[in-house]
Amino acid sequence: MTLRERLKEEVKTAMKAKDTARLNTLRMIGAKLKDQDIAARPKGIEQISDEEIITMLKGMVKSRRESVELYRQGNREELAEKEEAEIKVIEDFLPAQMNESDMQKAVEEAITKTGAASIKDMGKVMAILKQQYGAVLDMGKVNQLVKAKLN
Repeated sequence: MTLRERLKEEVKTAMKAKDTARLNTLRMIGAKLKDQDIAARPKGIEQISDEEIITMLKGMVKSRRESVELYRQGNREELAEKEEAEIKVIEDFLPAQMNESDMQKAVEEAITKTGAASIKDMGKVMAILKQQYGAVLDMGKVNQLVKAKLN
């Protein structure tokens, strides 16, 4: 089942369960997906791929995490909780992220493969990691790990 099909099924399920908070978030994902599809049409692409959908969802999670921090700084706990609930719904569509120890191993393997010796080789290491583990790696955390290893 593609992510699009799963999203449609989840919307139906949320409607039947009368789960308005989840339904609103699912509809927001659908709207963003439609925007991405429309933006891709000039390139001759009718619909974006599942891989691009995952990238879009990661971006949505990232922006909401930033909002949570800002709301907490402004003592707006109710808004922060709403954003966190949206994050949970969005993360349901993302593949499970790699744990810390597996991330360390993947970074070490990529460094060995590329023969990276300094921070100048970081681009090569990141390219291999993205190619091999793209969807299951948190590239922000990996970036820090690679920097630490190469310094």
